[in-house]
Amino acid sequence: MIPRKRWAYVIPVAVVMYMLAYLDRTNVAVILPYIGDDFPLSASAKGLASGIFFVGYLVLQIPAAVLAAKWSARKTVLLLMIAWAVAAVLCGLVRNETQLYLARLLLGLFEGGVWPAVLILLASWFPQAERARANALWMTCLPISAILMSPLSGFMLDHMSWRWVFVLQGLPPLLWAVVWWFAVADRPARARWISPAEREYLESTLKAEEDAKPAFAKQGYRQALANRQVLLLVGVYFFWITGFYGFSLWLPSVVKTMTGGSATAVGFLSAVPYVLALAGMVACAHWSDRTGNRRLAVTVPLLVAIAGLLLGTLVHWPAAGQLVLLCVVATGVYMPYGPFWAIPSRVLGIEVVAVAMGLINALGNLGGFAGPYLVGWLTDVTGTATTGFAVLAAFLAVAAGLAFFGLKPATVEESAHVPAATRHP
Repeated sequence: MIPRKRWAYVIPVAVVMYMLAYLDRTNVAVILPYIGDDFPLSASAKGLASGIFFVGYLVLQIPAAVLAAKWSARKTVLLLMIAWAVAAVLCGLVRNETQLYLARLLLGLFEGGVWPAVLILLASWFPQAERARANALWMTCLPISAILMSPLSGFMLDHMSWRWVFVLQGLPPLLWAVVWWFAVADRPARARWISPAEREYLESTLKAEEDAKPAFAKQGYRQALANRQVLLLVGVYFFWITGFYGFSLWLPSVVKTMTGGSATAVGFLSAVPYVLALAGMVACAHWSDRTGNRRLAVTVPLLVAIAGLLLGTLVHWPAAGQLVLLCVVATGVYMPYGPFWAIPSRVLGIEVVAVAMGLINALGNLGGFAGPYLVGWLTDVTGTATTGFAVLAAFLAVAAGLAFFGLKPATVEESAHVPAATRHP
């Protein structure tokens, strides 16, 4: 049996690293409702402060992906980790609304290249039969961060100023950068801890997968960016992420309105939906790797999220019922992550998949700006978040439709399905 140390070394270190990034990105959702004493913010201004992160997020997507593929994913992430920690601390030092926008913009700029760089790293460590599970296990950092950090942020807000919360939560990446540097290698050939048997298995399997890809997968950057499936993935991701972040960044505000509780209570209740989301992500990725069916693994969870959003907007629910629906929506929008990000490396060769992943993440995450701002603007106009969440359901419906009717089963499902004998080394 082939050793599996890669699961114990690569995934946990990457999980903690991006958990800290996601904390610095989304803690604003818990903090903004309590920032008004220093400079009052309207709902649309809060939405802009949340969403402007993603304008900066666009800039380094493709450059960082190329650096990770051509130079070093390990070094690229290290540099970005240090830079985003500085930007996160600056969020606690701002003196007016404009400075807050600028600090969030810089945070997005430096965090932006981390996601595609880590996906490139994982593609060098996990074959296709393991790719959705590896992606999903790494991406559990998203709900884990919410589970742990929402209560932590709420507790901290009850005992210190919002400025100190930003500053103290911005410092841990500087410490974890040391762990990252010594624990992570770009590929099996450079890892000291890996056994010869595991190294040989990974190198031979990954090379065989690259050699087996059709000719169209081994095209140049320009052709890759114009590839129909890549452009379709951009569309799916944009509409999905609009609904995803529109929901995630407004969740604490909805819970606060729903309960009227303290910051600690809001933090704990906001974490509940992510517990189920965590379990859903792992289960969906396991099913996707077992069956090879990436398309349904993306589409069905989005339909579940849509149902939860619509039920929440059309029916008046008591507080307990609202929390159940929030759990349903959170699970639905998180489950597709692993299967979705296993698709690009199936469609394209390793030489150009970095650029394609950067493009998908860059343009798709424009939805991270659109979603929060749209909910905030509609809340200001209508006096309730209900209309905003109904619109988010429509965005998720477009994503589900594009995924189901647009993604080719022959490319995404059948070719991803490998014999069981090779799936569990």
